[in-house]
Amino acid sequence: MTFQEIFKSSFLENVASVSLLDMTLALALAFGIGLFIFLVYKKTFSGVMYSSSFGVTLVALTMITTMVILAVTSNVVLSLGMVGALSIVRFRTAIKEPLDIAFLFWSIAVGIVLAAGMIPLAVIGSVVIGVILLVFVNRKSFETPYILVLQCVDQSAELQAGTFLENNTKRCAVKSKTVQRDLIELNLEVRLRDGGTDFINTLAAMEGVRSAVLVSYNGDYMG
Repeated sequence: MTFQEIFKSSFLENVASVSLLDMTLALALAFGIGLFIFLVYKKTFSGVMYSSSFGVTLVALTMITTMVILAVTSNVVLSLGMVGALSIVRFRTAIKEPLDIAFLFWSIAVGIVLAAGMIPLAVIGSVVIGVILLVFVNRKSFETPYILVLQCVDQSAELQAGTFLENNTKRCAVKSKTVQRDLIELNLEVRLRDGGTDFINTLAAMEGVRSAVLVSYNGDYMG
């Protein structure tokens, strides 16, 4: 084996398998669309704790996917090796918001489409998806659900509080009930009338009611 044959390897031959112009254009578009996905995510986020690192991950994921698919499309052998390498990867981070899954798949899909050279599909598709998310996710419900935690000393106080709630709320449904000695605790889902919360003061002052706590939440709506 000569000195020239040592350096004439498939590794060196693959250096120019993807042109510099294709790499630059694909990664630049991936960064731009990934940034657009990040802005849509930031605008539509409605959870409790916003994570800026997840938004940055969306941009990075778009660019990484583009880079991987560019490499795979230039070499069939590399694509088989990539499948085997990625099959051992396990992600154990829990997804807290269901909508986060849509953003993850959106970033991956854009990276794949860009690397395949379908630039109009990636751009137009991202704009359409972004508009749909902005329109539907930001729609506010006319009725905000609340959870009422009510503590009563006996059953008569419970019945009296229940009658009061039926007359002063738009909707009321028992979610859970805990009975202990000298204590009855109720978790109720209520819908307020005209958004007023003054009835809680009257409820808490009723005889036999120990406490009344009203909390807004984003849980499942009553049917």
